[in-house]
Amino acid sequence: MTAPVTAAAGGTGGKLHRTLTFRDLVVYGMLFIAPMAPVGIFGTLDAKSHGAVALVYVVATVAMAFTAFSYAQMVRVAPQAGSVYTYARVGLGEGPGFVAGWMALLDYLLIPAVAYLFSGIALHALVPSVSQWVWTAVAVAVTTALNLAGVRTAALAGFLVLAMEIAVLLVFVVCAVFALSDRGAQRGWLSPLTGEAGFTTGAVIAAVSVAVLSYLGFDAIAAFAEEAAGGSERVARAVVTCLAVAGVLFVVQTYLAALLAPVSAAELAANPAAQGSAFYDTVDSATGRWLHDLVAVSKAIGAAFAALAGQAAAGRLLFAMARDRRLPGVLSKVDRASGVPRVAVLGAAVVNLVAAVWAARRDDGLDRLVSVVDVGALVAFALLHLSVIGWFAVRRRGGELRPVPHVVVPLLGLAVVIAVIVKAAPTAQIVGGVWLVAGLGVLGAEALRGDR
Repeated sequence: MTAPVTAAAGGTGGKLHRTLTFRDLVVYGMLFIAPMAPVGIFGTLDAKSHGAVALVYVVATVAMAFTAFSYAQMVRVAPQAGSVYTYARVGLGEGPGFVAGWMALLDYLLIPAVAYLFSGIALHALVPSVSQWVWTAVAVAVTTALNLAGVRTAALAGFLVLAMEIAVLLVFVVCAVFALSDRGAQRGWLSPLTGEAGFTTGAVIAAVSVAVLSYLGFDAIAAFAEEAAGGSERVARAVVTCLAVAGVLFVVQTYLAALLAPVSAAELAANPAAQGSAFYDTVDSATGRWLHDLVAVSKAIGAAFAALAGQAAAGRLLFAMARDRRLPGVLSKVDRASGVPRVAVLGAAVVNLVAAVWAARRDDGLDRLVSVVDVGALVAFALLHLSVIGWFAVRRRGGELRPVPHVVVPLLGLAVVIAVIVKAAPTAQIVGGVWLVAGLGVLGAEALRGDR
């Protein structure tokens, strides 16, 4: 049996409170992912895959399962805050651990900013008299206050919002089934799984490289390992459960939407401007404007609370790195009453606020912000898979070596992650590369000072 690794000796800061239940952990993961995450990219995936959009999410779920399994392996080894930073540190060493944490920070700090911006855009559309950047700032302020109130308070608020999102999704499913039974499908019943004319395996793989980005966030569950009542086994189970639930929801909604789509995948491919609104256009044609508005409201609120989960995870990552003296020690302080790393959460909130409001005040802000996220998380995922191999196969500290879970699965996960990085936007690759070089510079400076 693997002996868990404890927090680094000589660390600074306080102790987090173990109050999160299994449900709370799944709620945080599902909030960050968002149950209707495919809505915004449905048209793009439908066009790329030649109509096999549901198959894309089936494959993407399986592909991300390798990463979920690696998280489940390492959270048992190191049940601490910090997630992939902690796992790379124990599996590969202090240097790779810092790099993993540094790259994950790019994701954890910017993805919430994107979610806040989505919320601001949606709320401005509903109430145009209030500026987009004001709504964005309000979303940051409200969710930050909930995070500072305590992890249980934030989890309860998140549960209520998640319940609302699931309810809206169920309304869509019921309306879609009714529309299909009343008017029939616009495409073949198996086409969302088999594709339309021109279907190729390469087209599906290209679409999968985009679809896996819908799942970014389930890994945030691991950041709450020190606050989970029930230990690391419960965290590992929550990671896998969250991915499985998200996969089912994604496949069901994209399957139904594809059957109801008023235009073909080929028409979407020929008209890229229509891809962004393809899901909403489908809802309009099948059920009417009222469901369109309901989905839009749900996405507006849900985006803010996705950012809440991301901001909380970012705070835990900052806390863990500061406790190990890789970041300023003040970030490792824990509020005794709430059990929250208050300074770390506020630090994440400031970055979220600046990035989101900056983007909200620019016409091209959304494109610029979206183009630089994701690569940090993907590089961190790659180091996670290498950490499993490093701990169990190289360092041989995890008991008996089992080739499939300790070598084969991580290698498959690594291959998926590398493929997605290669397919990423050039801007994202450049920003990720610059951030990596900056991190290596910090690491080198520490080595020269003799800090490590």
